[in-house]
Amino acid sequence: MIKFGTDGWRAIIADDFTFQNLRYVALATARYAKKQASRHRPSVVIGYDTRFLSREFAREVARVMVQEGINVHITFHMTSTPQVSFATKQKRATVGVIITASHNPPIYNGFKVKATFGGPAAPEQIAAIEEELAKILKNPPKKWDLTDFETLVTKRKISLFSARESYWRHIRRKIDLELINSRRFKIAYDPMYGAGIHLLEPLVPKAITIHNEWNPGFGELHAPEPIEANLRELIQLVQEEECDIGIATDGDADRLGVVDSDGHYVTPHQVFMLLLKYLYESRKKRGIVVKTVSLTSMVDLYCQKRGIRLVETPVGFKHIAKLMAEERVLIGGEESGGFATALHIPERDGLFAGLLLLEMLARRKTSLKQLCRDLDEEFGPHRFLRRDVRVTTEEKEAIMKAFAKKPKKIGKFRVDHVSTLDGYKFFFEGGGWLLVRPSGTEPLIRFYAEADSLGKAHEMIEAAVQIAK
Repeated sequence: MIKFGTDGWRAIIADDFTFQNLRYVALATARYAKKQASRHRPSVVIGYDTRFLSREFAREVARVMVQEGINVHITFHMTSTPQVSFATKQKRATVGVIITASHNPPIYNGFKVKATFGGPAAPEQIAAIEEELAKILKNPPKKWDLTDFETLVTKRKISLFSARESYWRHIRRKIDLELINSRRFKIAYDPMYGAGIHLLEPLVPKAITIHNEWNPGFGELHAPEPIEANLRELIQLVQEEECDIGIATDGDADRLGVVDSDGHYVTPHQVFMLLLKYLYESRKKRGIVVKTVSLTSMVDLYCQKRGIRLVETPVGFKHIAKLMAEERVLIGGEESGGFATALHIPERDGLFAGLLLLEMLARRKTSLKQLCRDLDEEFGPHRFLRRDVRVTTEEKEAIMKAFAKKPKKIGKFRVDHVSTLDGYKFFFEGGGWLLVRPSGTEPLIRFYAEADSLGKAHEMIEAAVQIAK
């Protein structure tokens, strides 16, 4: 089964994510690229993360692309998703591909598609690739007569390149690294054994790192997702070394996790608000603000107060990236820790967002802890919880049918109105909201809640889970 979700195709290695299925997806992407570049020879940028067999999978994609007459540029080292997106834009490639399953557990791998503008392929572009894929699966090639990868390199059919140096140069132009490094910050960085390994040192040499080596099984980490439950070692490091801040990036380094000097987790909602305020108030940047349906309502309050146009999208950064390619977007982001700004490409970049946060701290000469307190003073307490419940396909369908009935009351909370932009988002009388939606990448139902206390958010989710049962 080959199915594209909110962010590409992901599947379990050796189960659905096989070389054979990968060839089908690569062939569909190649045929799509040829239609997009009908007047000239199409090209592709290919990268891969630290997962098991990622390099081999990437090279197989390259072999298929060459056979289809595509100019191939492939990295000779592991790369983050933002690096591939940046290189796709820089080289003006027709399409970009990175072999990664992002934050999923190590048994997964995946195939992400990047657009020529340097961000995720738009929903309609993915739909076009899926259309090509459907045709291929109906009449699959009887034989794959692919040339050996090394032979293609020798014959210059494949170009090997490094995606690091130009990416670092871009960051040095956009972020005040001199200011950051002049402050005597103590910074802890956790790339979670992912594609962010060895990316920070050339920019912030004195940062203390953990999980900064190649480990395709992600060691003791269940999954390279920078959420509070997975950052215990980073929190311990920050506390023991008395660091000013701890930052973490996920498996393909496009998401950011943050802890303050006390080792307290700073939610992506708070990080988004801090970056938004910094860009608007200190950097004096302008543009619309885009957020996914699962992000904090503090954004709504701030935009209303400042007269900033706010656009809300379904979950999936591809929706934000599409807008960034069409309009001037100050910042776009999602609850999972993916942020993009007008300073950079229209792509999530955990490392870039982390560095921008460091620049903010250096310029404002205050602590992250204090800035989070300031958010509470300005907007009132906004506390957020998310719970993922693993389900079968049948259970997922039954649960979503239950919420499709739009109950007027969930537990003790009376529903004021419901949004169906993505899943079912219930806004309650007296404040707070609950979102129920199926994951687009894993067999999960996700429950999100925001209220003025963690206790109340917990009650909302518990009530929703009872309905789900």
